[in-house]
Amino acid sequence: MELVLGPDVFVNASVAPGTPPEQIAQRVLGNAKHKITASRWVLERVEAMLGAHPAFRKDHLAEHMKLIGSLVTQAELDGKFEIGQWAEALAATAKAAQLDRVITDHPDLLEKGSHDGVDFESTESLLLEFAVPPPPPPPEPKKD
Repeated sequence: MELVLGPDVFVNASVAPGTPPEQIAQRVLGNAKHKITASRWVLERVEAMLGAHPAFRKDHLAEHMKLIGSLVTQAELDGKFEIGQWAEALAATAKAAQLDRVITDHPDLLEKGSHDGVDFESTESLLLEFAVPPPPPPPEPKKD
């Protein structure tokens, strides 16, 4: 499964209480079952948010960003997006990765629901998707 994660998901994972950031990053991003795609815009937002977060040690920031960068595929975006253009930049990231959804817990994006054909879904819905097995295939047509 290939996923695009919003910057908030990276930050929330990086500051999980009682868990060293490198362990949570490996657990969330290093899962061989999932390919995580980000963009330079996403990674810049993650770095800025972690740099401003009181629970994240600033002396670990460069090393942590290097780790995150090694665990994601980076999509190239057409155009430049400003700091506040979350919907636009995340939709562009998903489209560059040829995906139609972004996982985020940003309340404004979840309320908005979608942008430019890309859906915004919560981490909770993703976890539910992982926990619920897929439906069984339809029954074979009966042969007379």
